[in-house]
Amino acid sequence: MGTSEELRRITMTPAARRALAAAGRLFYDRGIHAVGVDLIAAEAGVTKKTLYDRFGSKEQVVVEYLADRDERWRAFLAERLDAAPPVPRARILTVFDASRDWMSDHGSKGCSMVNAHAEISDPSHPAHAVITGQKQWMLDLFTRLARDVEGPGPDAADRLGRTLMLLHEGALVAHGLKVFPDPVAHAREEADALLAGATGS
Repeated sequence: MGTSEELRRITMTPAARRALAAAGRLFYDRGIHAVGVDLIAAEAGVTKKTLYDRFGSKEQVVVEYLADRDERWRAFLAERLDAAPPVPRARILTVFDASRDWMSDHGSKGCSMVNAHAEISDPSHPAHAVITGQKQWMLDLFTRLARDVEGPGPDAADRLGRTLMLLHEGALVAHGLKVFPDPVAHAREEADALLAGATGS
């Protein structure tokens, strides 16, 4: 996960999975603070008692929602990277392509982690580690991919990784705000130009 080893997860029963699916839809569409456990239980067709028996608290529901979304994104991205050409520049651009496709299917309101962080900025909240861990994982991914690019030394590769991360994350925010059409494709073009300069090609 890229988060703290102390992060507590629960064992999913069928009722818990229904509750998590309902919570995921509601949290993403309406916001975490705006959605209460009564609504989650009603949407999932379970009792409020069952929800608390399974998760223990709303905070844990939020943890499971974000962790589940992160796990699905990582699996989606891994599949795309596995199918990408074994060329560093192509693999980096594949991340942007994957994000564009993911946003098309799962992200009409932008990045769930960014949206959640707008509501959960307290590091003591158990979901905070999921949010920051996911973004650290993305930075680490871009940095590893940047180090495979021919040309830049280690320091320059770290800088390139951070710049790619900023392009990527900015595009996700712009996508959610709908400031202009297809910001992820625009960020991909800028990343491609940046990589062309870094490799001299």
